[in-house]
Amino acid sequence: MKRFHIHVAVTDLAASGRFYSALFASQPTVVKDDYAKWMLEDPRLNFAISQRGATPGLDHLGVQVENEAELAEMHDRLEGAALPVDTQIGTACCYAKSNKYWTVDPQGIAWESYHTLNDIPVFGESRNTQNSVPNAEVAACCAPSSGKPVSVPVKSSSCC
Repeated sequence: MKRFHIHVAVTDLAASGRFYSALFASQPTVVKDDYAKWMLEDPRLNFAISQRGATPGLDHLGVQVENEAELAEMHDRLEGAALPVDTQIGTACCYAKSNKYWTVDPQGIAWESYHTLNDIPVFGESRNTQNSVPNAEVAACCAPSSGKPVSVPVKSSSCC
């Protein structure tokens, strides 16, 4: 079963952690000096916050899957959206080793689909993308390495 993922950049991890713990009526399942994560069942959500110098607010959205078959299904869905897809196999980010597919939607919001393989003791290491040298150093994890997609027109007829 898939789990929706939201990652928010925050300026004060402790204050944000208190707020989200009250909001979710639950303590985080992972707490680090620069990161916290809640694995909620109702709603089925992986909600993470980090204090790593990024602009505060929505960092990215995603879908966490439980196995490689679900990851392949999500890859097919992203390919069907006709936007560039960035493949990251064995990437280390957010205290986890994962296989991921990234894209950026027409509004510029990064989306990831990923299967977590195991926990690791650091926020991020080097990233191995499909078309790059293994363990190539990157400036940031938890982001597509290929940048923004080409412009895609979006039509909106109403709010909400």
